[in-house]
Amino acid sequence: MAKWVRSWLAVAGLIWVALGWAQLPPQASASTPQVHVPGEVTFCVDPDWPPFEQIDAQGQHVGIAADLLKLVAHRSGMNLQLVPTQNWDDSIAASQAGRCQVLSFLNQSPKRDAWLVFTDPVLVDENVVITREEHPFVPDLAGLSNEILVLPKGTSVEERLRRDFPNLKIVLVDSEAQAFKMVSERQADLTMRSLIVAADTIKRQGWFNLKIAGQVPGYGNRLRIGVLKSQAALRDRLNQGVASISAIERQKIIDQHVAIQMVTAVDYTLIGWLAAMLAAVLLTSVYWISRLRRVNAQLKVLSTHDALTGLRNRSGFDALYENELERSRRQQQALSVVLLDIDFFKRINDGHGHPVGDRVLQEVAYLLKQGARTIDHVIRWGGEEFLLLCPSTSTEQAQALAERMLQATRQHDFGLGQPVTLSAGVATLELHDAPGQMFEAVDAALYQAKTQGRNRVVLAQVAKDA
Repeated sequence: MAKWVRSWLAVAGLIWVALGWAQLPPQASASTPQVHVPGEVTFCVDPDWPPFEQIDAQGQHVGIAADLLKLVAHRSGMNLQLVPTQNWDDSIAASQAGRCQVLSFLNQSPKRDAWLVFTDPVLVDENVVITREEHPFVPDLAGLSNEILVLPKGTSVEERLRRDFPNLKIVLVDSEAQAFKMVSERQADLTMRSLIVAADTIKRQGWFNLKIAGQVPGYGNRLRIGVLKSQAALRDRLNQGVASISAIERQKIIDQHVAIQMVTAVDYTLIGWLAAMLAAVLLTSVYWISRLRRVNAQLKVLSTHDALTGLRNRSGFDALYENELERSRRQQQALSVVLLDIDFFKRINDGHGHPVGDRVLQEVAYLLKQGARTIDHVIRWGGEEFLLLCPSTSTEQAQALAERMLQATRQHDFGLGQPVTLSAGVATLELHDAPGQMFEAVDAALYQAKTQGRNRVVLAQVAKDA
């Protein structure tokens, strides 16, 4: 089943491309008059670029580009003569040397403009990013760092990638197949290739550990016919043939080389593919819904908890306090708070640095959580201040708890070569007290502990309403 899920990408890619071509601007009628050019016109091709073009065992030019070029030549009244080459680099060299008047199927680029002029696009095809299955989606190549991108030699996209994305390490190989193989075997992280080539190669070669992981805007292939600059009139005649090809004719040629088989009887393979595609869509939807829920849960935690210590922050305290206050009133039990502050914390930051200060905050938070009772809540109140919310706790019980916290902190080795101490204020909200007065009182008690010499606990008296 996993194999079906992987393979649907190729088929879906082809369907998408076909729909894109169907939206190409209307072309001239196939009845465009033929323009006869005397003599033969020599041309070179990429001998190993399936399904676009290749030279087969019989020395024939075959593929999508071959059929389109034949149609263009016929309607332009030309007789084309293939000049065989070993690879694309040989074809480029032959063109630069003037042995080939025409290059069959390529993107225009500033480097190629030096010796070629180009027809209008014969075919428009998107470039996509190909990675292994486990690689994350690639929304933007600029977001990658030091990843290896492999390309066949002599592609126009290489020039642009080197210019636009210097963060990538670009490696060149001799063929499309080698580029896909390097990604499949983890010798490279990704490649950028034509969507048609990617879908066809993944399906035909069985590289089901590869996937289409993204598309970079502005990097589409506008595949044209290149003509030597010295023969611009030849380009103009070829353009007449290019303009005569309709969208239907173009699609028919595509389908002959990367066809999706249609049957009239029950085709269980097709049903399997459709089921796999549906399953993939459902699984993807479930995955993203689950991920969205996890992200929302994480955001909720981040909004109510301190990132450094993991304790609740003041935003997370409000709802908690309302619940405990309501329960205290309902059960007619006292509610106490202990406000603690790390003594001379600025000296720790100034003398040892903020990373050490952060570590001290984390260790104090750990000591408070360890010393707190099951019913207590530990909150990072702000800066170097911490608050203990103690339900069903009298003033005396809260004072004893605070003293234990101070003692545990004095005895803890923070690795500073000196002890770390706490000052604390304690306040209790009795049943007849106004809720807000407890916090004013505990803040005043903490201030008193500081002014009395620190490293101590001071009890507060909650003022009564008049």
